[in-house]
Amino acid sequence: MRAGFPKAATGMVIGLLGGSFDPAHEGHAHITREALKRMGLDRVWWLVSPGNPLKAQGPAPLADRMARAKAVMRDPRVVVSDLEARLGTRRTVDTITALQRLYPGVRFVWLMGADNLGQFHRWERWQEILLRVPVGVLARPGWGVRGRMSKAARIFNGARVSRGEQLRMRDAPVWCFVNLPMDGSSSSAIRARGDWRR
Repeated sequence: MRAGFPKAATGMVIGLLGGSFDPAHEGHAHITREALKRMGLDRVWWLVSPGNPLKAQGPAPLADRMARAKAVMRDPRVVVSDLEARLGTRRTVDTITALQRLYPGVRFVWLMGADNLGQFHRWERWQEILLRVPVGVLARPGWGVRGRMSKAARIFNGARVSRGEQLRMRDAPVWCFVNLPMDGSSSSAIRARGDWRR
């Protein structure tokens, strides 16, 4: 494997949690720990993105966001990575495609909060994401019903399973909405306070 790329063995099931992480906070760590437990994942890779195509304003510098993410998520099963910058990808579907090519025999599960499920249909080639990998949706405050009633959830309703562990074994398209204890942490609220890089 190339330098700077995480190691993974054939047969592993790895969750991918992508985002700006601007900044990373306990809510990200909380849903990661829950995904590891409820979906039976071997590892989770945080994909700290160079930027979010759906956001008008660019994020803080990547190095700052990586440092903060590593400080927040201290679990040996979690890798904080700048893979998208290394791969030169900006769209989730391109990142997943590249990782499947680089890691044959590894099973990837895309992880997202219910807030992202609500706007998932705006992501470029979003249906291809669901056709490529299982998707685990983790509850977020205020997004339970809205996430489950979103356009993507309605279109792929027949591919929904009831338990997170089923994502380990079922081929895409398959997705699961996982209810969990809520953590109200928010990157936008932390940015609004303006104190995260001090």
